[in-house]
Amino acid sequence: MILGLDISTSITGFCVLDDSGDVAISGYIDMRKEKDFFAKVQIAKEKIIEIIREHKIDEIWIEQSLQAFRPGMSSIKTFLTLAKFNGILSWVIWEETNKEPNYIGASTARKTCGIKIPRGEKAKKVVVNFLLDTEPSFVVDYTKFGNIKQHFFDVADAIVIAKAGHLCRQTQK
Repeated sequence: MILGLDISTSITGFCVLDDSGDVAISGYIDMRKEKDFFAKVQIAKEKIIEIIREHKIDEIWIEQSLQAFRPGMSSIKTFLTLAKFNGILSWVIWEETNKEPNYIGASTARKTCGIKIPRGEKAKKVVVNFLLDTEPSFVVDYTKFGNIKQHFFDVADAIVIAKAGHLCRQTQK
């Protein structure tokens, strides 16, 4: 079983794939109401440990945090907070499983899964539409204004991370 994670301090998406690469479970951890950083860590830690203990996780794949600061995207404070959060949860995973997580960039994961992002289109929206077309277990809910609820973008990213991890494992065998 593979655990794929899209880690963020607001919503962390997760996906567990069975050995054949099918989605066993997917979902999200919502920490938007919590303001305290370490309370967010505790919430995410408890849920991730629960997932690991309920499923026989062989491998963990995590979306790699940004490797360079890009002006206009996020503040340096946000960039560092996310890297710190990612690092703490990576350690929690290692401590719980005694397995070092694998990291994969979002664009590499999308490419590995055969998802092409047309120039000028938002990657997250393309990923959600791709999964709606190709992944029977992926179903979304909409807001009263007809928009996809925000957490489904994080779930979609976690599915892509897990599926890319599965494909990487297949090529290594």
